[in-house]
Amino acid sequence: MRTPLNIERLNAVIASIGRLTPGAGRIYLVGGSTALLLGFRETTVDLDLKIDPEPQGVFEAIAQVKESLQANIELSSPDQFIPELPGWRERSVWIAKHGQIDFYHYDYYSQALAKIARGFDRDLRDAAMLLKSGRISEPELLRLFEVITPAMVRFPNINPKVFRSKLDSFIGSVRR
Repeated sequence: MRTPLNIERLNAVIASIGRLTPGAGRIYLVGGSTALLLGFRETTVDLDLKIDPEPQGVFEAIAQVKESLQANIELSSPDQFIPELPGWRERSVWIAKHGQIDFYHYDYYSQALAKIARGFDRDLRDAAMLLKSGRISEPELLRLFEVITPAMVRFPNINPKVFRSKLDSFIGSVRR
């Protein structure tokens, strides 16, 4: 098993990926990596990311960094768990540029809704911190949920009524 990432290791991993990737593009950090960089956690097990657009040589760079820095790196993003939220790219927050790669936090609203849908304790704590820190707002979270509800039909593992119940429960717990 590889060593969990703390802030220093995470920064070294993303800097190395950027330095070793010969092409230009964007990489969006997701989940524990976002929570770590925002100060919500001390460590994360892996670096979850979405690559869009895909820079030339990025997968070779990732493979090299995984081995040289002994880091878990996975392709995982909210749009694999819930419908893609419109405007997610515009709401994504820039982190840094390394080489020709711009690194962003994947849209906080998308991350929060995916975490609420999954419902794991750690995910719910991360989503609560996004709300409590003011990085997302309750009205916009509810609005975006309503926007993607019709598209949930494409995600057979999501029951929109159950998801809405989870969202309401989450909001109620953060308010307390």
